[in-house]
Amino acid sequence: MLSSVTVTVPATTANIGPGFDCLGAALSLYNRFQFTPFTPLSDSEPFQISIEGTEASRVNSGPNNLVYRAYLKCYERMGLAAPPVHIKISLGVPLSRGLGSSSTAIVGGIMGANALAGSPLSEADLAALANELEGHPDNVVPALLGGARLAVLTNGWLQICDLPWHESVVPVVIIPEFELSTADARRVLPARYSRADAIFNTSHMALLLQGIATGNGDWIRGGMSDRIHQPYRKKLIPGYDEAHRAALKAGAWGLVISGAGPTLLALCPPEAAEPVREALALAWAPQPFAAQAHCLTLNTTGAAVTTA
Repeated sequence: MLSSVTVTVPATTANIGPGFDCLGAALSLYNRFQFTPFTPLSDSEPFQISIEGTEASRVNSGPNNLVYRAYLKCYERMGLAAPPVHIKISLGVPLSRGLGSSSTAIVGGIMGANALAGSPLSEADLAALANELEGHPDNVVPALLGGARLAVLTNGWLQICDLPWHESVVPVVIIPEFELSTADARRVLPARYSRADAIFNTSHMALLLQGIATGNGDWIRGGMSDRIHQPYRKKLIPGYDEAHRAALKAGAWGLVISGAGPTLLALCPPEAAEPVREALALAWAPQPFAAQAHCLTLNTTGAAVTTA
């Protein structure tokens, strides 16, 4: 057995305007998970969890820790007994902010288990298991594989498309320092939508994908429009309208809610990235919650495993 495995998993942005529950991309923020098997002193000590990072005190270090649960589920899927393990978690992705922190935990847990077991599960097996644990694929798939991904379930089969992302499309985020859970964000959505709204989102998603693939700013600008989730969820994010206006004025093609929020994602040409970052930070300043704005890049490699 390997003495130690470290899994580095990128943050993700999901939905991206009209791509609700199916479109996501990996970003250059990371959580790291180190798995070290050990011999316990007693049967009552099958795991140890240590956590570091600015939000470490808020992460469960008991048996309900999501990384550990994913680790156990992966061994169960492999039909093997899970060895006692020490898990060291290094946080770099803010929690419950719409950047896929739970997906990093799931992907980290299953990849750590798979690596320690000699990697019997394929990439497709891991993606399917991650989707089962998360409940939807738009975050876990890019966290696992990197890049921009379209992921859909067809007759119970997870289908994944690797989407081209033009180098001139720069993601800029502003991350408010308050949480917005996926459950809360889903509760504000209507149970039914009109045919007009369904057609609107389908057509605008097609336009957005072509814009991101080619770097055509006009297509991105039009394609980021949405009628399924953002008109309802933006009411949960104070400062959304001010941030939206500021981003567009500074040169962004558009601004959307990242995942369930409250993080906001702007897509910009390279020359506008820093002005947009500064404009977002300035626009957010009057809000009661602090926020951090960052110019990021697309992560193209996904979760990475190193062994010792």
